[in-house]
Amino acid sequence: MLGRALATIALLAGAAFAAPMASAQQTLEAIKARGQLLCGIGTGVAGFGLPDSRGVWQGMDVDLCHGLAVAIFNDRTKVRFVPLSSSTRFTALGAGEVDVLFRTSTQTMMRDVTLGLRHVTTYFYDGHGFIVRSGSVAKVAEMRDATICLIQGTTNEQVTADYFRSINVPFRPVVFERTDQAQAALQAGRCDSFGTDASQLAGVRSTMANPRDWTILPERFSKEPYGAYIRRADDQWFDVVRWYTTALIEAEELGVTQANAEQMMRTSTNPNTRRLLGVTPELGEALKLDRAWAYNLVRAMGNYGEIYNRSFGPTTSIDLPRGPNNLWTQGGLIYALPMR
Repeated sequence: MLGRALATIALLAGAAFAAPMASAQQTLEAIKARGQLLCGIGTGVAGFGLPDSRGVWQGMDVDLCHGLAVAIFNDRTKVRFVPLSSSTRFTALGAGEVDVLFRTSTQTMMRDVTLGLRHVTTYFYDGHGFIVRSGSVAKVAEMRDATICLIQGTTNEQVTADYFRSINVPFRPVVFERTDQAQAALQAGRCDSFGTDASQLAGVRSTMANPRDWTILPERFSKEPYGAYIRRADDQWFDVVRWYTTALIEAEELGVTQANAEQMMRTSTNPNTRRLLGVTPELGEALKLDRAWAYNLVRAMGNYGEIYNRSFGPTTSIDLPRGPNNLWTQGGLIYALPMR
C-alpha cells in the first residue's frame, strides 16, 4: 500500500512538473497562432531603441525584433514592441508578457541561474563607463564625493559601487528607473556623472542639447555582453532565436547584403551561402521555419553589419566605432557559429 501511495505521489508530482514544461514548449506555436511577436525593448535610448519624430521606434534592438518577425512570418510589421524598464524587464518576460527581450541585457551568472530565463546569443559587446561635463575630470578616480546617476535594476549599479569601493573613494548614487530621467538629471546639474554602458552613453550624448559639452571617459570597468533573453524550458524557441541571431552574422561573414541577397541566392556556388539562403532547405526545416527564412531576413533587414551601421555608424549622430562588435576576421568578437 505504501509503495502504491508513493508511486501515485510521484506520478502526480511528475504531471505537475510536466504541465508547465509542456506549456513552455509552445512559444513559437503561440506566436504563430497570435500572428504577432511580442518583443521587449528599452524605454528609450538612441542607437538601441528610441521613437523618431513620427513616433516610430528606431534602433538596433528594434531592428532585431523586426528581423525575428521576418524570420517567422516574412513580415517585419508583425511585431508589437513592449517598452520595459531595467527593473521590470525580467519579471515581464517570466510572466509571459513578452516572447523575447532584445533590450541591452547583459549575461551574468546570477541572471542565468536564478531567474528562470536563458540568455541566448551575444549580439553586442560593451563595457561600463562614465560621462561627465567636458573638462571636469580626466579619469574616474578623480570623482571623489561625486553624485552619480545610475539606472535601477542594472549591472551598472553594482559595477559602480564595486569600483569606488575598491579604490576607497566615496560617491553618492542617485538612482532612476529610466535612462531619460538620468539624462535629464545630468543636464540639470543634479548629477556630476552618469554611469552606464559606453554605447548607451554615446546614445545619450547624441541627444544632448550640446553634445560637445559632454565627454565619455575612456576607462571601462566591466564586460557587458548583450543578448536576447527568453524563458527557460523552451528548446525550440531557444533554437529559433539563437540561429536567427547567428544568421545575421553569418550573412555578413559571407558577404550577403540586403542589396545582393537575391543575386547570391541565384548564382552563389558556396555551400554555406546556399544553405543560408534556402537554396537547400535543411536549415529552415530544422527550425520549423520556411526554407527561405534567412533570405527573407537579409532582404528585409540587411546583415549584422548593416543593422549596426544603421543604428551606430558614421552617418548617424552617434558614430560609434564597431570595436569589439566587428567581425572576428576584422579584429572584433562577433563570430557566427557554423550553420551546417
